[in-house]
Amino acid sequence: LDLVEIAPRASPPVAKIIDFKKFKYLEAKRAQQIKKKVKEVEVKEIRLRPFIGKHDFEVRVSRAEEFLKSGNRVKVVIKFQGREFSKKEFGYKIVKEVAQRLAPLAKPQGEPRWEGRVLVLFLSPVKKNYAESENQKSRQ
Repeated sequence: LDLVEIAPRASPPVAKIIDFKKFKYLEAKRAQQIKKKVKEVEVKEIRLRPFIGKHDFEVRVSRAEEFLKSGNRVKVVIKFQGREFSKKEFGYKIVKEVAQRLAPLAKPQGEPRWEGRVLVLFLSPVKKNYAESENQKSRQ
């Protein structure tokens, strides 16, 4: 048995008589439980084209909805090829439409920006919807 200091910053410091190996084991177990509860936010990507079909657009937006409901950020990518690059306004139109459709679930992080021949916009989930989806998961 060892004298182990549990809370050194408390006044007076708290100490306990316990086996040191058992104490280390309990600390590791507690840290592992905390680590398990923390959810890592991922960045999911949906790729679109400036002249995308209506149904393809609907499918991509519904996938983005699922990602946002599960608490992940979404990267909306509009890829331009060849002569499409001369029609940049269509890319902005698509990005604006995606942001508008996902407005109840997400808010855009800044303005759309160019990365080479790709127009990019990040969307992050609104907190209340994320909490609602977590409640629904726990009910099921």
